[in-house]
Amino acid sequence: MVELKRAHDELFRRAADECFETFDDLYDHCCTERDASRDCWQLPQKLEPHVTGNSIQLTVEGEGDVGLNDWSFSQLCRLSGVRKETLNRLSPDTASKVVQETLPRSQKPVQVLSTGSTARSLHGVSYTRLWNADLLDVVKETAVDFRPPQKSFSGGTGLYCGEQDMFAFLIDPLGWCELEGEAFAPGFFIWNSEVGRRSLGIQTFWFQKVCANHIVWDAVEVVEFTRKHTARVHDSLDEIRRIIDELARKRDQRRDGFVNTLRNAMSTKLGDCSEDVAKQLTERRIPRHLIDTALEMAAVQGSFTIFSIVDALTRLSQNVRYAGDRAELDSRIGSLLGLAV
Repeated sequence: MVELKRAHDELFRRAADECFETFDDLYDHCCTERDASRDCWQLPQKLEPHVTGNSIQLTVEGEGDVGLNDWSFSQLCRLSGVRKETLNRLSPDTASKVVQETLPRSQKPVQVLSTGSTARSLHGVSYTRLWNADLLDVVKETAVDFRPPQKSFSGGTGLYCGEQDMFAFLIDPLGWCELEGEAFAPGFFIWNSEVGRRSLGIQTFWFQKVCANHIVWDAVEVVEFTRKHTARVHDSLDEIRRIIDELARKRDQRRDGFVNTLRNAMSTKLGDCSEDVAKQLTERRIPRHLIDTALEMAAVQGSFTIFSIVDALTRLSQNVRYAGDRAELDSRIGSLLGLAV
């Protein structure tokens, strides 16, 4: 089992205005950004940087003047081959002239993504955009029972979207199943960037606990899929849909199997008399003093079913002082359910 810190890292790097209360809030925001955004293809030498106020703007054919945010300014610097730190030390007029003189002369156009009056990104022809809203459409279709985890101690929800990327942390709070005698629930992280800040990706897992700073503890069956934003990135939506479907299918299968196991445990006797039951429990290294008390508790219910014995022993194990001893004992108790076939 491993601990997963991806949501924890996101929690501590996000500003308050990048955090969303509900999945629907995040989805609506991403749909609004998609609908308000537009792509324009233009040769780099025709971008025409100039100064407006104290900032550099670009003149984009058919779009007019657009400003730059921190990310698109960084991309403009890379396109010009000038260090961002160098341009930031210059006056706006000088920086504009430097960019104008260093922009490449090329017959390959630049893809300018604008939302409102701001250029959000500048890309070459090899980049293919995948909208956050299109990715969240898949989540809405396939992860209908999944919700954000409990809020972090600082109020973080696990649902984030800023000018550079999007991230969502979702779990199924009712999807608890038993794996090898221990309780696990399914969850996943999903992320994307419309501006080239990070790859598209999903990581699914089964976990035992999410703490107040969104560290996922004791995760098993961790599956990760990532894809760069190249020509076939949209094909990844089918793979992500399959991965979430598989997670939900396993949840349903395991939950149904656990229910069947409990049903069988309620009708299957561990023995016909207390001596037979005590012998089987002793073979599984259950302490004798717990066996005697559990037999008394089960006798009140009228039969020594597997469920009545497991229920009694589980109640008694909560009084064990040390967590390590209690966990080991609970594992032995849980193994009794394997007899309910």
